[in-house]
Amino acid sequence: MATLAVTRRHDLTDAQWQRLAALLPAASAKGRPPKWEKRQLIDGI
Repeated sequence: MATLAVTRRHDLTDAQWQRLAALLPAASAKGRPPKWEKRQLIDGI
């Protein structure tokens, strides 16, 4: 996902997401594919 329009008050901006995404673990190639992208999960939290 290259860009995501911020639609809710507490969603991350693209600049905030770029800084945070580098700190998250890499996706595993094994197992079931994720239902949600990491950005969606973080915005939900």
